[in-house]
Amino acid sequence: MKLPEGPTTNPLLQSLQWLGKPVDYMETNAAKYGGMFTARWGKQTVVMVSHPEAMQTMLTSKCLAAPGEANEIARPLQGDNSLILQSGSRHQRSRQLLMPSFHGERMRNYGDLIGVLTEKAMSKWPSDRPFTAHAAMQDITMSVILQAVFGLYEGKRYQKLKELFFERLEMTGSLVGALLLYFPAFQKDWGSWSPWGRIMQKVRQIDEILYAEISDRRAKPDPERTDILTLLMSARDESGEGMADAELRDQMMTLLFAGHETTATALACALYWVHKHPEIKEKLLQELDSLGDNPESMAIYRLPYLSAVCNETMRISPGPMLTFPRVVRSTVEIMGHKLEPGVETIGSIYLTHQREDLYPEPKRFKPERFLEKQFSPYEFIPFGAGDRRCIGMALAQFEMKLVLARVLSEAELALVDDKPLEMKRRGILLAPSGGIPMVMKSINN
Repeated sequence: MKLPEGPTTNPLLQSLQWLGKPVDYMETNAAKYGGMFTARWGKQTVVMVSHPEAMQTMLTSKCLAAPGEANEIARPLQGDNSLILQSGSRHQRSRQLLMPSFHGERMRNYGDLIGVLTEKAMSKWPSDRPFTAHAAMQDITMSVILQAVFGLYEGKRYQKLKELFFERLEMTGSLVGALLLYFPAFQKDWGSWSPWGRIMQKVRQIDEILYAEISDRRAKPDPERTDILTLLMSARDESGEGMADAELRDQMMTLLFAGHETTATALACALYWVHKHPEIKEKLLQELDSLGDNPESMAIYRLPYLSAVCNETMRISPGPMLTFPRVVRSTVEIMGHKLEPGVETIGSIYLTHQREDLYPEPKRFKPERFLEKQFSPYEFIPFGAGDRRCIGMALAQFEMKLVLARVLSEAELALVDDKPLEMKRRGILLAPSGGIPMVMKSINN
């Protein structure tokens, strides 16, 4: 079997290039080999696709599967029961239990909470002194996760968990952390003096708090609560079975991964692009003003230009680089290449979003493209596609629009410098290099 062409450099060197400069690695190889190439990272061989036709076949053909074990990188931190690591009927059951928490009236319940948490975070921003947009947005999205998802509010348990989450995310977000995640051989827990040992120590401390919270909820159930943990504790599958404590814990950790860092990155990048282009900010403010005073959250969510700005942000500077892997189960042809069983494929969200044939002038921030054309799920894929599409997509989109609208309406921000936005690796995601320094001039009252 002949795989698509790809870089011929040493697989170890390719691994280092992929870990250190993933954007450069993808762009260089796409320019040379096109919308489908073979990457070799150490002992792993992966066919990376970015052409929409190849993406569609990869994500929809019954000849390929999305086995949970292909996401082994997530197991140490998210647990054996994570949705990401499940396959087949188990995966389907978990999605069915989780999905009701992210639709309809549930979103409206979260709207007021998101507004309050955004206001509270903004009140702590310094005036006339630089701060980083990424850290500011992380603070907001973490608060939303802890309150809307975990149901934890101000107090010792809330504060401790927030600190531990940030510490653990910083550890795995570094280049060393990425090395540990991608190379299991380095995952040696030799106590607090070893890198992996420190990460695992934080995970155990988080688990202690989460299991204590689950135990308290089981002992004193409160049907009035609307947070996602409470909803999941009462959810039942077709056979009447609920989630065990370990499953609840693992799905909570999965939702943290899916909904915190990615949304914070999208918000920070949106602030960059909007303030980089004052005419876009002005159009957004005019659209927001058209709703009058105290608009409902769903009215904000449905604004077309705000939606276009958010989509263009996720296109040009996506946090997630890749789809979940697919493995060939029976011989399949993708764009003239015959792939045999066992071949691992993966979609490059970043490269698809940078295609000149789909997005003319792809390096230009142009929200209007999303008003002028409707892109297919295989051309615009910030949340993945198929049965592995992000479970928290609805909440992430809702939160992004409400936070961005509130910040733009009430804070006068400016970029500290005119540096181009550069996306760098942060764990298995991309994030803005330098965090996007900004300064707040004043808050309108």
